[in-house]
Amino acid sequence: MTASCSTTRFPLFSSAQIKLFSSRHGFENGVVKLRTEMKFRTQSLKPEPGSKRGDSVRRNVVNEEDNVEETYKSVDDKQFVRWFREAWPYLWAHRGGTFVVVISGEIVASPFLDAILKDIAFLHHLGIRFVIVPGTYVQIDKLLAERGHEPKYNGRYRITDSESLAAAMEAAGGIRLMIEAKLSPGPSICNIRRHGDSSRWHEVGVSVASGNFLAAKRRGVVEGVDYGATGEVKKVDVARMRERLDGGCIVLLSNLGYSSSGEVLNCNTYEVATACALAIGADKLICIIDGPILDENGRLVNFLPLQEADMLIRQRAKQSEIAAKYVKAVGEEELTCLGHNGSMAVVRSSQNGQALNESHNATFQNGVGFDNGNGLWSGEQGFAIGGQERLSRQNGYLSELAAAAFVCRGGVQRVHLLDGTIGGVLLLELFKRDGMGTMVASDLYEGARMAKVTDIPGIKQIIQPLEESGTLVRRSDEELLKALDSFVVMEREGQIIACAALFPFFKDKCGEVACIAVSPECRGQGQGDKLLDYIEKKASSLGLDMLFLLTTRTADWFVRRGFKECTIDMIPDERRKKINLSRKSKYYMKKLLPDRSGITADRAFK
Repeated sequence: MTASCSTTRFPLFSSAQIKLFSSRHGFENGVVKLRTEMKFRTQSLKPEPGSKRGDSVRRNVVNEEDNVEETYKSVDDKQFVRWFREAWPYLWAHRGGTFVVVISGEIVASPFLDAILKDIAFLHHLGIRFVIVPGTYVQIDKLLAERGHEPKYNGRYRITDSESLAAAMEAAGGIRLMIEAKLSPGPSICNIRRHGDSSRWHEVGVSVASGNFLAAKRRGVVEGVDYGATGEVKKVDVARMRERLDGGCIVLLSNLGYSSSGEVLNCNTYEVATACALAIGADKLICIIDGPILDENGRLVNFLPLQEADMLIRQRAKQSEIAAKYVKAVGEEELTCLGHNGSMAVVRSSQNGQALNESHNATFQNGVGFDNGNGLWSGEQGFAIGGQERLSRQNGYLSELAAAAFVCRGGVQRVHLLDGTIGGVLLLELFKRDGMGTMVASDLYEGARMAKVTDIPGIKQIIQPLEESGTLVRRSDEELLKALDSFVVMEREGQIIACAALFPFFKDKCGEVACIAVSPECRGQGQGDKLLDYIEKKASSLGLDMLFLLTTRTADWFVRRGFKECTIDMIPDERRKKINLSRKSKYYMKKLLPDRSGITADRAFK
């Protein structure tokens, strides 16, 4: 089989199934989501004479320049500076994070690898810690073909006979040397000479650490099939890997594992990568593949909540062996809601038909075993994908999605599936609001949904203390019921933990944010940020350009999230007539960014 890089686009999901209520990055609370291209003036917010109030909002409130004019020698200089300023929250958020990057065999064997490794080296110097797991199957199959042997697969695994093991060892060694070589060059001397200090000019660009970090055991004979020297992950030596990462190295993790008897075993690359991400507690698993994940209309799927990804995989369990293996690995129950700190709240049916709530936490001790050593809720420590199903792409990139969902369920909050044939895809994904790939996330909008009548007691319980303190306006039961269709709630294990409301004013193309409240025991966990981001995305999907709010005591919180003070004249007439002036509220507005993430508005707002 010759090495090749496929760029065919495989649709995976129906657009009707994709409900994308998402932030692309969903940083923890305390991170400012910088939108420097949309600065607000705190002066001159009154309408211009003879102009319509709605027009004055768009003309006077938004200004793309700072109040202090800056002079640039060229447009390129201005854009360069602007980009750096816009990138700082992402730099701040990613710095110190641990990313496991699995690079598919197709990309490893393609010319696209060089640029990806350059970007990894760049991000490494910005303080991101990387573990790279390169795919080898393309090179293995090519070596076997050159030697007159056919590659053999059964299900997701390769059958590793003596010829395949020799090819696997040669391929892994060659790829390791190639990656080390491509990460070795430092920056161009001519670019840095003017900054002095020539002592570092001849240093290696990036230090790469590899070794026997992976303990494996033979897969053995399964259902009458002898897998030969094919291995399964037994242990990831997290302690030694962290030592290398702490020492400033990029860790290169091979798919070759080592048995307790001294054998070399050929393991599945994705099983190694997913096991590593779970064991090391990675902030992200990034899968660089040879194409995008598209819906039936050929549009990129930017974001999938874990619940949505889980449902889509389960729907294809009958037509896909890998999807069926996913269901078997994680359990028959559909994912209903997410618990805190990555725990999964799953509703199981007991024998008497009553629901039982159970939570699963993946716990690791220096990488030794998963939970009780018997795997992540099943017998597997990672999730293997491969074989003829993946090679044929008959189910698109469903196999990669299954691996992503498996890892999210284990505690890795975000998994990114990126098309490695796109130039700079890693930078575009990490430093653009909507990214350039598909993100599967377990912690964004956990349990977020439109409010129901049965939620009223939970909403009242959260907002009552804030009403008593004067932070929120008091609402009677009748008023709350009347406005219920505008409320969004977050539910965790059957309890309402946060709420917010969006009241759209379609004539003025703006909406009011109101009643953002989080239960005391859940404060400080970023729930308010998730609600606000949810509201912003929903408002954008409704065609609204602006958000406004009235506040007496929470102005600082909203200012840090991009709101700017304005005058009462900027509030829609319909809302302005109902304002209780005796509260002496402050007024704030925020320009919304254009929505490009495929979000669908709930029917309650249509």
